[in-house]
Amino acid sequence: MTAAPSQPQGTSRRELPERVDVLVVGAGISGIGAAHRILEATPDVDLAIVEARAATGGTWDLFRYPGVRSDSDMFTLSFPFRPWQGRKAIADGGDIRDYIRETAREGGLDEWTHTGCRVVALDWSSDAQEWTVQVDTDGGRREVRAGWVHFGSGYYNYEEAHDPGFAGVEDFSGTVVHPQFWPQDLDHARKRVVVIGSGATAVTVVPAMAQTAAHVTMLQRTPSYVFSQPGVDPFVQLLRNRLSPQRVQSLTRVKNLGLQSFLYELSRKRPRAANAIVLGQVRAFLPKEVVAEHFTPPYDVWDQRLCAVPDGDLYAAIRRGAADVVTGHIDRFVPEGVRLTDGRVLEADIVVTATGLRLQLFGGAQVSVNGAPVDMARRFAYRGLMLAGVPNVTMTVGYVNASWTLRADLVSRYVARLLGHLRDRGLGTAVPVAPDGMTAGPIMDLTSGYVQRIVSIFPKVGDRAPWTMPQNYLKDKIAFRRADVTEDMFFAPLGAKGVALPSGAEAPAQLPLPGSSSNVDGAVGDVVEVPATEAAESPVTVEAVAETSW
Repeated sequence: MTAAPSQPQGTSRRELPERVDVLVVGAGISGIGAAHRILEATPDVDLAIVEARAATGGTWDLFRYPGVRSDSDMFTLSFPFRPWQGRKAIADGGDIRDYIRETAREGGLDEWTHTGCRVVALDWSSDAQEWTVQVDTDGGRREVRAGWVHFGSGYYNYEEAHDPGFAGVEDFSGTVVHPQFWPQDLDHARKRVVVIGSGATAVTVVPAMAQTAAHVTMLQRTPSYVFSQPGVDPFVQLLRNRLSPQRVQSLTRVKNLGLQSFLYELSRKRPRAANAIVLGQVRAFLPKEVVAEHFTPPYDVWDQRLCAVPDGDLYAAIRRGAADVVTGHIDRFVPEGVRLTDGRVLEADIVVTATGLRLQLFGGAQVSVNGAPVDMARRFAYRGLMLAGVPNVTMTVGYVNASWTLRADLVSRYVARLLGHLRDRGLGTAVPVAPDGMTAGPIMDLTSGYVQRIVSIFPKVGDRAPWTMPQNYLKDKIAFRRADVTEDMFFAPLGAKGVALPSGAEAPAQLPLPGSSSNVDGAVGDVVEVPATEAAESPVTVEAVAETSW
């Protein structure tokens, strides 16, 4: 007998079921965490996990560019139920991917997971009290019926990166690459590299490539705040010889959350003081004239996401002359590199366009209720995890100012509790109902161009609980723990037919933009894939550009 070929780690060949109680979409941090919490609360639930990619790991399976890593510490990014025991506090992408897969394997979640299964559409039937989910697989399109769907697929579009449309790219004699689709055979040793951008990806790629490249230039339109964190936390090393892994995790989370919350709250209440703290740290690494020109943004800390680097590796690359920073506007690509509007030409063999990602909810799937498409832009978001008028579907959206997993785990626990409420009371439908008179606001509270543009295409938050989404883990932890799962909710008994679904008040599709933005004005961040006026016609797959200063 010939032995069956070994199955690659993080993949599944199990047959996709025709019906499940709960369908979890996504097998990254959000999906694996949600499945764990749901099964922890209800071990006998009939659950399946579907993952569009060929392997599990989510974002950490997708991104393979040089130096890929988290910009959050692993003691807040890791799962509370499985302490991080790696040495690095700021972990490499491959280590995070392995951690997610090991967590799934140890928890038996591999048996529930189906890779290569992309959810493209789902329609709710009030009569059947279930979703009919259209899933594209290698063997063709399949239908899966589910009583509940949870999207743990994040908000990045894995299939399409943003193309800034720089003039003259076809004239460039070298190689142009986007970090989202990094060619594994690209050799940058002894090459001149220009990295366009100054967001989290750019500040990661630059020091990594500078280790072997002839020279790396980070080309930015506007400076970003960059904060250095210890790559290895001495506090953790001290505790690990004395306490259990769970205790070390808990104490380190408290310490790191306190520091993060302090800086964020200070930035909201005393922005000049917060700016001074961050810039003072940068001045300890670089000459003051470099800091003034290239690391002093025209906005306050946490108006846009704060970039983090381990042990100041970006600054070290600049100090030793392996990298530099140029602040300016691109005119066009030329055969020898990139020409700026001031006439300078940055010569390059490789140009890395770290200019942004596209945002989407529900993994880009088309969502409809009783055959009617859902206009996401006109829905209020309930606790940041459900949409008004949309039954039996939840989603994970993390923080913009802290580790994604912090809020993801709160959401997962809440979803498990809500499902338990339905089960214990014989209910088959749960739908949020938005009250009248709410003032709408953006679901993400940053002034970045891409955030301002998704205001017109993403759901809105309200001005009162449970329709708000505070960017504060400690407040959220208390609120979720005390939350009444029946507040502003409509329920229907299991087996009820033809129940009319209330949605309550509609949100305005568009909100007034702030009077000014320090990082827009023709920037890549201004671009959306579909104009806001078309949002109603393409309510779910409308996308925006993320993480850019162009």
